[in-house]
Amino acid sequence: MNNKETKGIELPANYEELKKSANRKSNWRERLDAIEELGQAKNKQVIDILTHIMNNDSVYKVQEAAYRQLKSLGEDVQMPARKKGELIKGLTKILVRIKKSLPENHTYHEFKDKLQKMRMDIYDTYEGEKGADFDKWLENTWSALSKR
Repeated sequence: MNNKETKGIELPANYEELKKSANRKSNWRERLDAIEELGQAKNKQVIDILTHIMNNDSVYKVQEAAYRQLKSLGEDVQMPARKKGELIKGLTKILVRIKKSLPENHTYHEFKDKLQKMRMDIYDTYEGEKGADFDKWLENTWSALSKR
């Protein structure tokens, strides 16, 4: 698509708000909603945002949504590959640090609450990625962490 095709199309009235929501790292659901709404405007700025999200978001569902919106806008894009391994670098080290900061006989729910308060970015990324299996995954990860 060339610039002439996209320049004449108006940005949504709430573009700045949608742009902030699309880049909010602590809420993958808000990013999904923003992508859906942004995808209604065929505009170069919108396409640039959607392309960036498609290529860089930490939650695969969000990348997929950006890909679908770009396709519906007629863009020639390829679906990004799903990341393997740790989605956030140093995850185990961060989780061990959180576990160590809690009393020795803390519960899984205390750990989960502290993770959510301290590192919403991690919590949000893995909740979005794991979906319904998030709690099971987090509890298994928590119980496998060493206290060292």
